[in-house]
Amino acid sequence: MAESSVQQFSIEKTDSPVAKADREKLLEDPGFGNLFTDHMTMIRWSEGQGWHDARVQKREAIQMDPASSVLHYAQEIFEGMKAYRLEDGSTALFRPEENAKRFQASARRMAMPELPVNMFMESIEKLVDIDRDWIPSIEGGSLYLRPFMFASEVFLGVRPAKQYLYLVIASPAGAYFKKGSSAVTIWVSEDYSRAAPGGTGAAKCGGNYAASLVAQAEAIKQDCDQVVFLDAAEHKWVEELGGMNLFFVMDDGRLITPPLTGTILPGITRESIMTLAREEGLTVSEELYSIDQWEADAKSGALRETFACGTAAVVTSVGTVKSSGGSFTIGSGGPGQLTEKLRSRLVDIQRGIAPDNHSWVKRLF
Repeated sequence: MAESSVQQFSIEKTDSPVAKADREKLLEDPGFGNLFTDHMTMIRWSEGQGWHDARVQKREAIQMDPASSVLHYAQEIFEGMKAYRLEDGSTALFRPEENAKRFQASARRMAMPELPVNMFMESIEKLVDIDRDWIPSIEGGSLYLRPFMFASEVFLGVRPAKQYLYLVIASPAGAYFKKGSSAVTIWVSEDYSRAAPGGTGAAKCGGNYAASLVAQAEAIKQDCDQVVFLDAAEHKWVEELGGMNLFFVMDDGRLITPPLTGTILPGITRESIMTLAREEGLTVSEELYSIDQWEADAKSGALRETFACGTAAVVTSVGTVKSSGGSFTIGSGGPGQLTEKLRSRLVDIQRGIAPDNHSWVKRLF
């Protein structure tokens, strides 16, 4: 799709920001996904005109026509990333260019216009600059950033839309799981699939998550934190959780993760963990791993640890796996030693505590 040249962003600050005292009170315990900053970024795209009307403005409701295409045909994609406060007081992003590239890949799969990487980056950086005071100072606090785009054309018809709206909103965040760093319990979905070959599994679109919600609700009923999905064809190969990639730590020094065959989201945290694990001397293997093998290896001790990873939760140990046929425990059922080491290494790089040998951290100001 046609792209316009890089647009100049206009800045329109709100005249009624949250008062400093009120903001500081809110940031003492921000939770995850419930609190939002004063501003947002917006860029429009239309056929023939390309990207235009780039701005940072006050956060407000979006007025939508009932016939807006996204409401009927679900042309929508998003990203998830974080801004961190470093040890020296400066602010940084972690591998934001990878988010920009994945956003483009998702757009291609959903027949949407690709936002240029430099425009994506500028939309993030300007919002973080204006709302930097919303980054929590609590341990593990960050500013969660949600870039997203949807079809805004008003029409009813099954075809790619001719108008789109791109926005970025920001949400101060604490821990993703209430349990903090303790191991989580997951439920094996036997009746539902997250994605199928040829589908949208590798794209970060809302439909993938909508399809997972009934299984996630089932997991919650079973007193589990998350749901794990198996492949759609044979229903035996472990793929990913509702919003995180999985890793298996074996007793022979291997680290196994399901391969990216088009049904799994290519996680940026996933790729970073693979790099760090190799530096720790592990053999990292992308290979199919069955649910039956997972249980057998856990019971025999061949499997030492299992962990999930993603932008929101970072790295989280999996302690127990439940299904309609019973349950099994991994290791001691608590946080794994290697899991915690990899998590610490990653977080220390993100926070500017450890050397950034891979140039992953982008300092802003």
